[in-house]
Amino acid sequence: MGYKHKNSKGITYFLHSKGKLYFFSKKEEESIDLPENFQVIENQKTGLPMVKRK
Repeated sequence: MGYKHKNSKGITYFLHSKGKLYFFSKKEEESIDLPENFQVIENQKTGLPMVKRK
């Protein structure tokens, strides 16, 4: 099981990757762990999680 993030609205998202592009999806299949030196932030308006370098 990969990295999951529950946002402020109560929706759970799972981390995925296509090359160096990291994105969140509601699907758990093929989710990955959070890479080192990255952190998860949340868009205050939409509640969507985003991956950012530390």
